[in-house]
Amino acid sequence: MPALPVDGAAVKAENFKPYEYAVFSVVVIATMVLCVCVGSVDIPLSDTAAIIWNAVFDIPLPEHITSPSIILSVRLPRVLCVALAGAALSLCGAAMQGLLKNPLADGSTLGVSSGAALGAVISIVFGITIPSLPFAGVTIMAIAFAFLSLMLILALAYRLDYSLSTNTIILVGVVFSMFATSIVSLIITFAPERVQQVTFWTMGTFQGSTYENALMLAAAFAVFGGTLFAHSRELNAFAIGEDNARSVGVNVKRVKLTVMIAVSALIGVCVSVGGSIGFVGLITPHMLRMIVGPNHKRLLPACAFGGAVFLLLADLVARVLLRPLELRIGVVTSIVGAIVFIIVFYRSQKKR
Repeated sequence: MPALPVDGAAVKAENFKPYEYAVFSVVVIATMVLCVCVGSVDIPLSDTAAIIWNAVFDIPLPEHITSPSIILSVRLPRVLCVALAGAALSLCGAAMQGLLKNPLADGSTLGVSSGAALGAVISIVFGITIPSLPFAGVTIMAIAFAFLSLMLILALAYRLDYSLSTNTIILVGVVFSMFATSIVSLIITFAPERVQQVTFWTMGTFQGSTYENALMLAAAFAVFGGTLFAHSRELNAFAIGEDNARSVGVNVKRVKLTVMIAVSALIGVCVSVGGSIGFVGLITPHMLRMIVGPNHKRLLPACAFGGAVFLLLADLVARVLLRPLELRIGVVTSIVGAIVFIIVFYRSQKKR
């Protein structure tokens, strides 16, 4: 099995430096500002800043600023959701790559995102909701199906290949993704009036995102993302091998289950807000690993920042490339991700 580039020197307990947090934070904030200002209609930075500042402090806007609703009701909540989803998906990809010692592990390549999308579609079509919390039904179904999909894929891969090789896991993930897509198509056949809604979940878009969505993503990232950050030492041990993890006192079964639940929950919440968005968790961990190294104490925070920037830029491209028309963000990430996937897969095969 091709291993991630981890060695004894690489996994020393070196935390993310404060100045690195500052640099990455500035990059993320600058990207968010760019995405808020630019769109089908470009708004000057000064006007954007005035709109946000005056809204926070409840100050009347000058008469020459005529587009506050575009910023406050459309772009700002969308940008917040995109940044949080990008950070979460990238963090999940890095965690799964370390846990499975698999350089191609990601919610999309493992079929987890497809499973989450299937759960969301079933909730929408069959009206599965929670009283007084109608949107929570979609979220819970997405989380549940993401976790069940991950368990099923790993169980089938283990039955086919006890070594859980990269090729077997990816093959089973691809097959499961095709199966989940076919079930979604079957559901569309019997519920044609839901075609537009179902298309949203299968192609991915943050159009129509709200501050409530951003709050839900932030809460999920704080709880489940915090769980992944707390297991960075264990992920370092897993990246070398399960035997190494046991030898340093890691409870392998407990950590595996905890990380998988956290990953499934984060992916499920992201899918419930933005639909199925592929390859974010595959691309950014590999790019950031070249910058900060394979140590998960540094890699996980870097991936959170890097994933936010990557998805923000992908969403910006989706909004402005054919403006005033808008591409689905999943289209952009899939094109870039497919290229990176081929490169990573080719390199991993050459090392065997």
